[in-house]
Amino acid sequence: MKNKVEKIYHYDVVFENNGQGYTVTVPSLPGLVTEGNNLSDARAMAKDAIRCYLEALLKEKMTGHKTKKEHLKVA
Repeated sequence: MKNKVEKIYHYDVVFENNGQGYTVTVPSLPGLVTEGNNLSDARAMAKDAIRCYLEALLKEKMTGHKTKKEHLKVA
C-alpha cells in the first residue's frame, strides 16, 4: 500500500472582529471570505474554506476552464 504524501500550504489570513465573531479573508485567494463565532472557530472555518478553494481551483484546471484577467482603466 502506498503512503499518500500531503502537501502543506501556508497562507496569511486576516481575522477581523465584526462584533458577533470574526470575519476571515485570505488576501492571496481572491473572494475567499468566511466567518467564525470565536477565534478558534474562525481558524477552523478558514482552513476548511482554503481547502475548498484549492479543490475548486484544481477541478477548474482539470476541466480546462480558463479565466481571463485584464487590467482596466477607470476614470
